[in-house]
Amino acid sequence: MTLLQRLPTIRAKLGSVIVFAVGLTVALVYFILALALGTSLRNADLVDLLQLAQQQSRTDVFIDGGKTSFLSIEDGAATWLGPRLSEPPRFGGGVHVGVANGVEYAAVPLRQTGGPGMFYAVRAVPGFWVSSMRFLTEFWSQLLVAGAVAAVVALAIARWLARGMTQPLRDMAEAARRMETGDYTRRVVTDSRDEVGRLADAFNRMSAELDGLEMLRRELVANVSHELKTPISALRAHLENLLDGVEEPNPETLQVMLVQSERLGRLVDQLLDLSKLESGDVPLEREPVEVAPLVAQVLSEIQVARPEAEVSVSDELPVDLPAVFADRERVHQVLFNLLDNAVRLTPSGGRVTVTASRHIGSVDVAVADTGPGISAEDLPRVFERFFRVDASRSRDDGGTGIGLAIARSVVEAHGGRIWAESEPGKGSTFTFELPVASAEGEPASGARMPEPSVWSGREHAGGGSRTRETRRVE
Repeated sequence: MTLLQRLPTIRAKLGSVIVFAVGLTVALVYFILALALGTSLRNADLVDLLQLAQQQSRTDVFIDGGKTSFLSIEDGAATWLGPRLSEPPRFGGGVHVGVANGVEYAAVPLRQTGGPGMFYAVRAVPGFWVSSMRFLTEFWSQLLVAGAVAAVVALAIARWLARGMTQPLRDMAEAARRMETGDYTRRVVTDSRDEVGRLADAFNRMSAELDGLEMLRRELVANVSHELKTPISALRAHLENLLDGVEEPNPETLQVMLVQSERLGRLVDQLLDLSKLESGDVPLEREPVEVAPLVAQVLSEIQVARPEAEVSVSDELPVDLPAVFADRERVHQVLFNLLDNAVRLTPSGGRVTVTASRHIGSVDVAVADTGPGISAEDLPRVFERFFRVDASRSRDDGGTGIGLAIARSVVEAHGGRIWAESEPGKGSTFTFELPVASAEGEPASGARMPEPSVWSGREHAGGGSRTRETRRVE
């Protein structure tokens, strides 16, 4: 774990990073200044040399100039005072300063003897790094104060800015703590458009989805409990009556108990089937399936299953309808659920019609009825488990309330869509699409197929179907 990771808050981390960056920047600027201004100090060195040369030329007492040597040239003879260095250029008079032969020099007329001659103060030219570091050594106190002030100002600004930047993160942490207790209503408010803002938006969407899922979970538990309680209560009542001798174990009583047990078993089987579909545990055995024979088979089964229904059931399919690439048993299940719903909810004398049409890469199959229809506010919910358009309607006719939910899962597993159009008093039309099969027995070009081949409800849950998908439940 690095030192930065040990800091407890983002503000502390951000402040530390900024202070470090400011310090590094100041040090770099100082270094660049040292490189740039190091050679400019040479003018000051030449002035010092000139002063030393003038002083030494007036006295016989040797002046210790540190690394400076003195050179006296009189009548052409050169005399060194101090370490011998490279000899500078010779002049016949006047005052001269400069750099030559690797040395800095300052030359003045020789004044001790009064005769002709020149007196030099000579010093070796300092190296590049020596001259550069000299700037730092001479001005280190000023540089240190300036760097400290810059760091303090940067830290103050960083903490002020970090407070606003990290507020959404603190809000998200508080909302996450509330989620641990089951409260998914907290939202994060931010106007930021950066990564933190996008994270806050994603967090709000996640919170909303979790809130919706929690509501659905509660409704599902309540609905399942209610649906299971009804047949269980009926069975328990009959069993208690049989034990108390109130009822006789005659065929009529046993038949009622059998019907309730079948209803209970049917509900459990459909719940398990829906759960497997949504979790992707049910592989789809796809093959080319002719739509017309399958529709005819389902229509005959509906007529046998509901002989008492006084509803006209027919199909109007084009003769050139192509085969679809689908699991035959699952498509049969979808058609049966839709037709069974339509027949049960269409009043006597009504009509149920199955039609189909081809589109690019897909076939749309529609089941239309002349029933009571569905209101606009109920359309978005009719594919939910146990949802009933008419809450007062009894389910003693065998409906479990999850037939349409299974239909949606099956259609979306094939990469298709399912939706419903309805107008109160004018009936409803359910439509679902399936991919067309090619000549090789695969999905035709342009057909939409889910990935992977075994559909995962986690990938498609809540998507793939229109918001108006539906109508009524079994």
